[in-house]
Amino acid sequence: MNDRLDAARAAFVPSVCPHDCPSVCALRLEVAADGRLGRVRGGEQPYTDGVICAKVARYAERANNPDRLMRPLRRVGPKGDGRFEPISWDDALDLVAANLRRATDGFGPQTVWPYHYAGTMGLVQRAALRRLGHLAGWSRQHETFCVALADAGWQAGVGVKRGVDAREVVDSDLIVVWGGNPVHTQVNFMSWAQKARKARGARLVVVDPYRTPTAEKADLHLMLKPGTDGALACAVMHVLLAEGLADRAYLARHTDFSPAVEAHLASRTPQWAAAITGVPAEEIVAFARMYGATRRSFLRVGYGFTRQRNGAAAMHAVSCLPAVTGAWLERGGGALYGHAAIYGLDRRFLNGLDRDVPAARQLDMAALGRVLAGEPAALRGGPPVTAMLIQNTNPAMVAPESAAVRHGLLREDLFVCVHEQFMTDTARLADVVLPATMFAEHDDLYQASGHTFLQAARAALAAPGECRSNHDFIAGLAARLGVEHPAFGLDAGALVDRLLRDSGKPGRAELLERGWLDCAPPFEKAHFLDGFGHPDGRFRFAPDWSAVGPDHALMPAFPDHLAVIEDVCAETPFRLVPAPARHFLNSTFSETASSRAGQVRPTVLVHPRTAANLGIGEGELVRLGNRRGSVRLHARLFDGVQPATLVVESQWPHECFVNGIGINVLVGAEPGYPNGGAAYHDTAVWLRAER
Repeated sequence: MNDRLDAARAAFVPSVCPHDCPSVCALRLEVAADGRLGRVRGGEQPYTDGVICAKVARYAERANNPDRLMRPLRRVGPKGDGRFEPISWDDALDLVAANLRRATDGFGPQTVWPYHYAGTMGLVQRAALRRLGHLAGWSRQHETFCVALADAGWQAGVGVKRGVDAREVVDSDLIVVWGGNPVHTQVNFMSWAQKARKARGARLVVVDPYRTPTAEKADLHLMLKPGTDGALACAVMHVLLAEGLADRAYLARHTDFSPAVEAHLASRTPQWAAAITGVPAEEIVAFARMYGATRRSFLRVGYGFTRQRNGAAAMHAVSCLPAVTGAWLERGGGALYGHAAIYGLDRRFLNGLDRDVPAARQLDMAALGRVLAGEPAALRGGPPVTAMLIQNTNPAMVAPESAAVRHGLLREDLFVCVHEQFMTDTARLADVVLPATMFAEHDDLYQASGHTFLQAARAALAAPGECRSNHDFIAGLAARLGVEHPAFGLDAGALVDRLLRDSGKPGRAELLERGWLDCAPPFEKAHFLDGFGHPDGRFRFAPDWSAVGPDHALMPAFPDHLAVIEDVCAETPFRLVPAPARHFLNSTFSETASSRAGQVRPTVLVHPRTAANLGIGEGELVRLGNRRGSVRLHARLFDGVQPATLVVESQWPHECFVNGIGINVLVGAEPGYPNGGAAYHDTAVWLRAER
């Protein structure tokens, strides 16, 4: 679209970014005279403050993409050939309903697995499939892709999922980004951090296994080995306690800190941690002194470092730091992981939980390949999965053990319906593919992890072609299956209003008029001065892991490094980090030409010393592998990693790799402790030159 359209030919309307990102940005969308999406700008909501990422700013390229799915499709060739023919929505819904009935007639309702995740973060559009699955008695889903490990670790210590308002970072003197790369993934937070750096001279410390664009901006980068964050955090606490930098009065009043905890941390020296992390002891001491001497220290805790099998233990150890120094007492001090607990939304009606139905098994979404292979442990004692509805995710590309996932989705006895915006790797393996709307084409309600604003959005554009929203598709399918609930009879806007009113909030019309609702708790609550989330109100250095997850036997009694990660050995001597990319968001945006051009091609970052030892040159073709499979891609020599660490940025479609299989073929589906969780960054591999 011409960027110079004037107001007579186009108008801007408010909206909200729907994608799986903590920022949940307020947007302004340009609607052109022809009804298509034009420019996208940041909205005026106080946290977004007009700033959005480059990929969303280019959203017109995605929304107006000629490759968008526009009609329902039915497979006509062998599974995996990608040959389909158009059919009507009525025929498609009849076909899906008939196959679901056939499956349940054979094995009972739990043979159906509604598989979904965070392709949209809109509460109404995400709820539709959950509601139908609950009421129909289908298998439930343990949602383990993103936050299961991080949530467990944060809850163990803090006890509730909330923290300090990110806008307080402007009052910070030290900003620590631990396990995140906000230049790529949370540009708004970096915008706020830069305000503190300019106005107060705040220092920035980044803890990350490689020199990310965020680390390049830091005053100090602690470049540790993947999966060793718990050891680093414990050594920092050792220094704080040994050198009189701990706030003993705060520890006594607000935590369960004890002589036993102190004796344990006395053994976790910087030298001990250096041997585990690869970070020199003197750097650990320097950071600990900086952190301990700065009362207004803001700890922004990311997700990446928790995507290890020991991720919950690591998160707990890191979350202990502001409790040791008493940073929670200060404006601009404390920590933020996420804000899920501040919104107070009553979703019982929305999710169909106001109806009592028999209990159903819960399947681990990260173990999809194992479930489809019929492994008894993965099936949790239930029947085989013979039908799937897939929405808001692309598991053939993003799930661990992708070779097993593809093999399972190709089963002839498995019926698969995919509701999608593009012909993804998963859609190509489906029996029925249905066209889905994008965020600007439906109504929804959004809460955020990275800020405190509740936001509603109304459809700004007509749905193109025959695209239907999640809610409309699922309501139509529910009618054919005879599954009844009043929510299916409401449109999405009415459901937004019902959810808000059920929760004691202003109604939809008022929220749209206001633009947003700030749900930030007062300072005392946000900083836990009135108590942490446990019954006794104290932060827990000695957590009750049994209250957090069932697989708690191995969890440490006190903050510690938990040595359960996939270890390197002579056969697989490298640790792989498949990190987020600047131009993609998981698999989203990989379908747009500008995002692909920005990422160039699948590439592995290799330390020059490692490359020299293996005879690998810049840009040369290499192969990464382990017992699960191998991938071929190109090398880039990069001294911003430790020699035994390899980094592959972005989730590229399988077809973009030289051998037609993507990076998650290397990632295992063994769950983390104590409550599961996909360990995407917990992978040992070998590296070879391809001649």
